[in-house]
Amino acid sequence: MCRPVTAMRNGRSCAGTSTQARLGRVTPPPGRALVEICVGDAASAVAAADAGADRLELCADLGAGGTTPSLGAVRQVLARTTVPVRVMVRPRGGGFRYDTTELAVMLDDVAALRESFAADRDRLGVVTGVLTGDGAVDEDATARLVEAAGPLPVVFHKAFDEVPEQARALETLADLGVAAVLTSGGAADALTGAPRLAELREQAAGRLDLVAGGGIRAHNVAEVIRRSGVDQVHLRAPATEGWPEATDPALVREVLAAVEASIRSRSS
Repeated sequence: MCRPVTAMRNGRSCAGTSTQARLGRVTPPPGRALVEICVGDAASAVAAADAGADRLELCADLGAGGTTPSLGAVRQVLARTTVPVRVMVRPRGGGFRYDTTELAVMLDDVAALRESFAADRDRLGVVTGVLTGDGAVDEDATARLVEAAGPLPVVFHKAFDEVPEQARALETLADLGVAAVLTSGGAADALTGAPRLAELREQAAGRLDLVAGGGIRAHNVAEVIRRSGVDQVHLRAPATEGWPEATDPALVREVLAAVEASIRSRSS
């Protein structure tokens, strides 16, 4: 059933937002989970893609949890890679409750992505998340961001893990036309939250994607996938030397190898 806030917004019906969610859903690589790498600059994006990442989440300021990157960074990543790119839209670090000015900035950033990269819309998505003062999904703000994105799929990021009533929040996001939710199931990491992730995946029933994120590395990625049943995982692959937000391509390859090895072990 349509929620009142989504029943009609600027002439757009609930059916329209549901269609966008379906169009924004992702088919993982045949036989294995999709691996998305979070990167903080264009050079790291290229390194991750060259190492085999299936998809990139492009941010600025990873030390603050990720903020909106420049249009120049987005342009260079799209020009230098061939994988899908999801772009963080977050005006600052320090929480997910935004005033009217901050929301206006987010809406302008989403519109700029949509308009500046229309030729790449098949590869592009938006990652964002807004909460109310009591920690629920901000339905009005999220509906406006989805509307601003137009054909670009919108992912609700790990702000979801601060929501106390996640089952209710998932229904809200599905109604609003959000294409995917990035979450650890509200736990400290995705392995601990795997039982909740499994429940959310079953509840979603194909209306939106569940992307597991939080503490995923080569040593536990197979177990996260096995316990949760998700077919998409998200992680950083931080380098231990050089630029502190750089990506280590060796870590990307290790995670991909672990995912492939888990497939072989199940089929043997």
